[in-house]
Amino acid sequence: MPTSSSAPTPGDTILVIGAGGQLGLELTHELRQRYGASHVVAADVRTPKDLEIQQAGPFELLDVLDKNRLTEVIQQYKPKQVYHLAALLSATAEKNPKFGWQLNMDGLFHVLDAAVDLGVEQVYWPSSIAVFGPDTPRQNTPQLTIMNPNTVYGISKLAGEQWCEWYFRKHGLDVRSLRYPGLIGYKSLPGGGTTDYAVDIYHKAVAGENYECFLSEDTYLPMMYMPDALKATLDLMHAPADSIKVRSSYNLGAMSFSPREITASIQRHYPDFQVTYKPDQRQQIADSWPASIDDTQARQDWNWQPQYNLDKMTDDMLLHLKEAVVLK
Repeated sequence: MPTSSSAPTPGDTILVIGAGGQLGLELTHELRQRYGASHVVAADVRTPKDLEIQQAGPFELLDVLDKNRLTEVIQQYKPKQVYHLAALLSATAEKNPKFGWQLNMDGLFHVLDAAVDLGVEQVYWPSSIAVFGPDTPRQNTPQLTIMNPNTVYGISKLAGEQWCEWYFRKHGLDVRSLRYPGLIGYKSLPGGGTTDYAVDIYHKAVAGENYECFLSEDTYLPMMYMPDALKATLDLMHAPADSIKVRSSYNLGAMSFSPREITASIQRHYPDFQVTYKPDQRQQIADSWPASIDDTQARQDWNWQPQYNLDKMTDDMLLHLKEAVVLK
């Protein structure tokens, strides 16, 4: 079993699969800042709209369901680390459940098998609060608890956690994972998740439009600002392997708020901004998820500590979105 950090050293290569997604875009940028653009290979099933991803460093078209193509890319670049981010998110997967299961599970198997067969030292794979279900304690949801997800996305993530732990035990593969809450960032648009309202609402405010929310005003969900998500991911990946006590996936928390509270935070900047509420099928998904997360294990094992609360995130989101409007 690995006992030391597998953090890249000069000359090592990193592969990011799903680099065109919400997390992938920002993680690729961050990794290229740290390790040099030429050492971070971005891969996605389609060419990203973010031209920097494909022009600043290596970019490969890759469908993770194509095992032969995945093998070609890994053999070509020989990455020390693989970040496997390609997935169909919660609301989207409910509309196409069999494909959601296929992409989320077969894609993971292909990456784990390729890592074992081709000598990749470390794999990162994101899980989600979607692994929890309606019988899970909603307040301060613990690391170990009842987990009976009722969405395709959550079922696939729970199964994936168990497989990641199995590959660690059976093959010694240094695979690490975080259960992300809802992720909020200004560099990409929503991608089909139940927590996406907390991204879209900022875009509407800056555009001078009101917002119709698909969740009820008092629906509390765990959330995290993207800089904290990047910090957590890289802190986890840089931690010594013998300090990683959880090989399924770590609970990860930062803040919890409702649509009513994020609206009030935005109204500090835009007093006339208004939100109406029209809950749809995503409300049932949200109601089955935690309202807040107990991430004591992550804090103890690798010193996790978030840096953003709701108002600090709102200030930064609106600043960057307004800058983007000016640049247009």
